[in-house]
Amino acid sequence: MKIYRNFFKKVIDFIAALIVLIILSPVFILVTLFLFFANNSQPFFLQKRPGKNGKVFKIIKFKTMNDKKDRQGQLLPDAERLTRIGSFVRKTSLDEIPQLINVMKGDMSLIGPRPLLVHYLHLYSDFQNRRHEVKPGITGWAQVNGRNAISWDKKFEMDVWYVDNISFKLDLKIIFMTIQKVIKSEGINAADAATIEPFNGK
Repeated sequence: MKIYRNFFKKVIDFIAALIVLIILSPVFILVTLFLFFANNSQPFFLQKRPGKNGKVFKIIKFKTMNDKKDRQGQLLPDAERLTRIGSFVRKTSLDEIPQLINVMKGDMSLIGPRPLLVHYLHLYSDFQNRRHEVKPGITGWAQVNGRNAISWDKKFEMDVWYVDNISFKLDLKIIFMTIQKVIKSEGINAADAATIEPFNGK
């Protein structure tokens, strides 16, 4: 399946991302407007993430949390900064829509290991770092098998398994499983948390 992995996957990514972005453009515009007013004129969230081979790029997502700080000037916990509209956008996975732009730019793929934080790079073992052998994805094997509700070890195992088993059939399966997960809103967050616990290298 090297020809799919090295050529057809890229072509399919671009065409599919363009079509989906066009179809979802009314939703994209509506969510942007809601978040514009909810987040002090800042509907988008840009952050550096490692891509294929660890190359850093800027991921774009809808901004689901505000920037409220405590008396010491520190950001409040994620759960306290998650806005009402942001909670809805995250629960329905609408916050992922802007990443279609990343896919069209070639930074990401529709399917692949989720791009994590840059400061995790030095914490990975050789095995865990293999997740960067392919482009990161909007959704992936780990996402449809628990997403934020599974442990880091399990997530990395699934990421590397995907790297070793990429195929059109598997990507198609992940797309259908993703649709089911979004409809059921399963595995969005770890128990009692707005986001998963930070990775500490253990």
